[in-house]
Amino acid sequence: MPKNADEMLEFAAAHAKDLAAPGLSPRPQRKVAVLSCMDTRIDLFPMLGLERGDAHVIRNAGGLVTDDAIRSLSASQRLLGTEEIVVVMHEGCGLSGASEDDFRRQLAEDGVLPNWRLGAFSDLEATLHHSLDRLRTARELPHRENVRGFVFDPEDGSLREVDAPER
Repeated sequence: MPKNADEMLEFAAAHAKDLAAPGLSPRPQRKVAVLSCMDTRIDLFPMLGLERGDAHVIRNAGGLVTDDAIRSLSASQRLLGTEEIVVVMHEGCGLSGASEDDFRRQLAEDGVLPNWRLGAFSDLEATLHHSLDRLRTARELPHRENVRGFVFDPEDGSLREVDAPER
């Protein structure tokens, strides 16, 4: 029987004092929200120079701008004061080159027909451009002018900007 959840609960209990954040606001101090892939190789806080309380972090498969990501970003901006969005995708993503048809077939074999797509893609930069465009036109977001996109390479640790705004 898997025991990860039990180990996590025990760890949290033993470190409650370190985990407590008395007085820390739910409003990000740096007024930024980060949307990123859930890949285990991406450690956003040291990568982006963030500390607890600095940013909202939203993660999903691919770091894609889905309806649910927009829901979370809208709440982040409208309810909790963020004004910037940073999207972090990465080289070697599990969705890159995946098959929508094969995934849908697997789900159908289990009797599942979701109303969402996997989000597989073949061109990382084109997908990131599309995501940034979607955010910049999402009327759910009152702050659409400060949206930036980065690509992380987990092999060498580099981070580069894609679709940089003119300065």
